[in-house]
Amino acid sequence: MLWFLYNLLFPVAFLLMLPKFISRMARRGGYRRHFEQRLGFYGHGTTAHLTEARRIWIHAVSVGEINIALRFIDAYRNRTPNARFVLSTTTSTAHAIGKTRLAAHDVLIYFPVDMPWVMKRALDIINPLKLILVECEFWPNLVRQAHRRGIPVSLINGRISDSSFKGYMKLRPLTRKLLEMIDPVCVQGRRDAERIIAMGARPEAVHTLSTAKYDLAPPAGDSAGVAQAVLRQVGVPEGAKILLGGSTWPGEEEALCKIYKNLKAEFPDLFLVLVPRHAERRGEVVSVIKGQGLSFVLRSADAAPPECPDILMVDTTGELMSFYAASDLVFVGKSLFEHGGQNPIEPALFGKPIIVGPNMENFPSVMEDFLFADAIRQVADLQGVEKALCELLSDRNARDRLGAAAQQVVESRRGVIEQMVQKIG
Repeated sequence: MLWFLYNLLFPVAFLLMLPKFISRMARRGGYRRHFEQRLGFYGHGTTAHLTEARRIWIHAVSVGEINIALRFIDAYRNRTPNARFVLSTTTSTAHAIGKTRLAAHDVLIYFPVDMPWVMKRALDIINPLKLILVECEFWPNLVRQAHRRGIPVSLINGRISDSSFKGYMKLRPLTRKLLEMIDPVCVQGRRDAERIIAMGARPEAVHTLSTAKYDLAPPAGDSAGVAQAVLRQVGVPEGAKILLGGSTWPGEEEALCKIYKNLKAEFPDLFLVLVPRHAERRGEVVSVIKGQGLSFVLRSADAAPPECPDILMVDTTGELMSFYAASDLVFVGKSLFEHGGQNPIEPALFGKPIIVGPNMENFPSVMEDFLFADAIRQVADLQGVEKALCELLSDRNARDRLGAAAQQVVESRRGVIEQMVQKIG
C-alpha cells in the first residue's frame, strides 16, 4: 500500500513541479540539455557505453556531492583498478564538473525521475553491480527496484538536516522500509546516526565516519596562479586585497556590493570577486551590480577592460577553487539570507580566513569543528559581515591566524573517503 500511494502521488507532484523545471530550462541554458535522460532515454551512443560493461552506479545530486563522488571513484579505483562507474547528477552545474573530470571509460548521466517505469528502464540499461547514494538521496523506486534485483545499495557521507528529519519522520513507515534495504549507511556525525536510526535504519548498518568533504583535495598545479593571471588581465594590481564571495545566492551579491562600497573608502586596495552558485544567473547578478553603480567585467569576456573595474564576476564553471586560492578573505554563500550554506572546507584547504552568515544548516558537524577550533567567523546578519570584514582587513595577523586554524581543521580530519571505500568493499 505504501508503494502504491507513493507512486500515485509522486507523478502528481512531478506535474506540479513541471513549470519550475521549464522555468529552469529557460533561465539556465544547461538545464535543458539531455532532458530525455531524466526519463531514462540515453541515445544510442550512451546506451552502448552503458551496456558494454557492468558498472557501479553512484548518484550525486549537485556540486558538493559530485566532488565527493569523484574522489570516492578515485579512491575505489586505487583498490580496484578495473572498476567502471556510471555517475548520475541532477543539476547542470554538477554535470559540467563531472564532464571535465570523469574518466573516459566511465559514463555521466542525468538522474532519472523516480517513477516505476522510468527506473525500470534505467536499471535495465545500466544493470549496475552496486548502487551508491551520496548524502541524502532516498528515492523509493530506485532503492526498491535495485534491492529486488539483488543490487547492493549503500549510502556514503549521509547527513540528515533538521527539516529533512522532521519530514522523514512523518513518513517513517516508508523510510523504514527503504533504509532497511541500505547497507552500509555511512554518516557524517553522531546526530546524523541517531536520526537515521530513528528513521528506520538498522543500527548495525550505520557507521559514523565524519564528512567526506574533508578529503576534498585542492586542484593539481598552481591553483592561485590561474586566478591571479585573470586578475592581472583585468587590471587588478599585485598586492590588492581580494574579497571573494563564493557560491553566492540571490540577495548576497547585492549585500556584498554594498559592503564593498562602504569598505572601499577605508581600504582603497580592496577588490571584489563574485562567484555565483549558478553561472546561469549572470544576467541577474549583472543587473544587481549595475544597480549599485559599480563597474565590472565578466570572466567570460574576451577582451580586457580599458581600466580596472570594481568587480570581477566569474560566470564560468569549475573555477571557484582557483579563486579561493587567490583570495585574501572569503565570504561563503547561501548563509546570509538563504538557508543551508555552501561548503566552508573548500577555502579552508588554502588557509583562507572565512566568514559565513547564520544559516549553515547543511554543515552542522563541520561548523561544530570549525567553531570549536576558532577557525571561522560566523555572524548574525549583514552588519556582522561588514564588521568582521573590516576587522580582518585591518589586522593581517588575525587573517593569518583564522586561515591557519581553518586549514588545520581540514588536515586533522582527512581519511574519511578511504574508510567509506573499505566499508563498501
